[in-house]
Amino acid sequence: MTESEHRTVLLRGGDVHSPADPFATAMVVERGHVAWVGSEGAADAFASGVDEVVDLEGALVTPAFTDAHVHTTATGLALTGLDLSGARTLAEALELVRAHSAARPADKVLLGHGWDAARWPERRPPSRTELDEATGGRPLYLPRVDVHSAVVTTALLDLVPGVTGLSGHHPDQPLTGAAHHAVRAAAHAAVTPGQRAEAQRAALRRAASLGIGTVHECAGPEISDEDDFTALLALAAEEPGPRVVGYWAEAVSGEKDARRIRELGAIGAAGDLFVDGSLGSHTACLHEPYADAAHTGTAHLDAAAVAAHVTACTEAGLQAGFHAIGDAAVGAVVDGVRAAAEKVGPARVRAARHRVEHAEMLTPEAIAAFAELGLTASVQPAFDAAWGGEDGMYAERLGAERARTLNPYAAMLRAGVPLAFGSDSPVTPLDPWGTVRAAAFHRTPEHRISVRAGFTAHTRGGWRATGRDDAGVLVPGAPADYAVWRADELVVQAPDDRVARWSTDPRSGTPGLPDLTPGADLPVCLRTVVSGRTVFVRPNE
Repeated sequence: MTESEHRTVLLRGGDVHSPADPFATAMVVERGHVAWVGSEGAADAFASGVDEVVDLEGALVTPAFTDAHVHTTATGLALTGLDLSGARTLAEALELVRAHSAARPADKVLLGHGWDAARWPERRPPSRTELDEATGGRPLYLPRVDVHSAVVTTALLDLVPGVTGLSGHHPDQPLTGAAHHAVRAAAHAAVTPGQRAEAQRAALRRAASLGIGTVHECAGPEISDEDDFTALLALAAEEPGPRVVGYWAEAVSGEKDARRIRELGAIGAAGDLFVDGSLGSHTACLHEPYADAAHTGTAHLDAAAVAAHVTACTEAGLQAGFHAIGDAAVGAVVDGVRAAAEKVGPARVRAARHRVEHAEMLTPEAIAAFAELGLTASVQPAFDAAWGGEDGMYAERLGAERARTLNPYAAMLRAGVPLAFGSDSPVTPLDPWGTVRAAAFHRTPEHRISVRAGFTAHTRGGWRATGRDDAGVLVPGAPADYAVWRADELVVQAPDDRVARWSTDPRSGTPGLPDLTPGADLPVCLRTVVSGRTVFVRPNE
């Protein structure tokens, strides 16, 4: 334990968001944990016995956020590399590629991220010929915003012998499936350890600056590699910053596989163990064909494979989990987990808290099954903000009627499904308050939840998803993971009358949160603390 973690600190003169005292203005932190929460008057008794007194000057203190689904190195590479998420046209994207190529003459492979042809007037991705011209014939890897398909240059294809024979190779279309995984591996192999560490630090610094105290790294052999994963965990252990909880998405068939997962430093064989792909890339697996394509997407695992993985993980005391977006993929997960529960017993399956990432197309029956089987839904409300609504990408892919059923957070909470919020960064940016706002002001009104419920899913929900119920909340004994915010007036907010307002009367003693009404300024992070150790201080504060 470092010297800073040994220090006893009294924070006072602000608002402390705590169920222990809804009107708390002060908090004592000792040995990396919350020691006391209470009022100004009682704080006087502590003032002489602490190492430091912090005057909050009216600031808000909350638990630090947990982002339950992050790709840390890719996030950092997007921060330090070519980001096409702001490109408004195909022509503008190609101009950005040209400028990036000129600015990075020494890179063995050029890396970019974030293009979305659905937003461009041209309505098509860049062609290989256009990218060859823009890069001057250099290797370039450019995944779509959802990272389930990519456009590349001829020079990158030349680094992957046999790629044209792999499934998902299309001469004039983005690469998907095995072809995409092969070129991604070649591109990432060109990243030096120094570049990788620079990217990881950049991502963790950005997270800390946004009040994120913990990230769940969703890694695996089809996403990154073992060196990337173990290097990230080592970096996070050695340097001050957000804590990193690692998941490794590889199928487990027995105790030997489970032991290897643990030896890598992962707490589960979960995260992006792909049952299907994504809606944007037409690879999410559906029961009925896409509205804008004559097929039903791609299935990577069936119910039997899901059952085998969940059974082996449960028996080994390891958390299992899957990436599932389409209704057919979610159905395969439910059927597989139910089959595992029949084999090893439902109580053991529930106790393991297996996870499903994204879980977007849920029927009422699937929601009931998630609740029954104790499955945590690790979800990304920013997906709805980006692609939901009557004229969004989801409606284009599925038709408006099916699109309206996506991401039904209110129904999930009513059924008792545990929610953990994340970003899937770099698919959507690290942005915790924006994520809570996206859930509270969901584009489909009946799926909206209260700000309080969304905040809980983005703090305590992330800890619960890793099996810990004693954290993510500022009460005595909890880890001192907190953030200090400059925020306007605190309110108890429900976005409209569809959301239960039982808790909005001040007399109920519900602690307030910032006003997240669309258009209102989001809170500004002044300080982030992890285990009592300051990992971010806003400059000039």
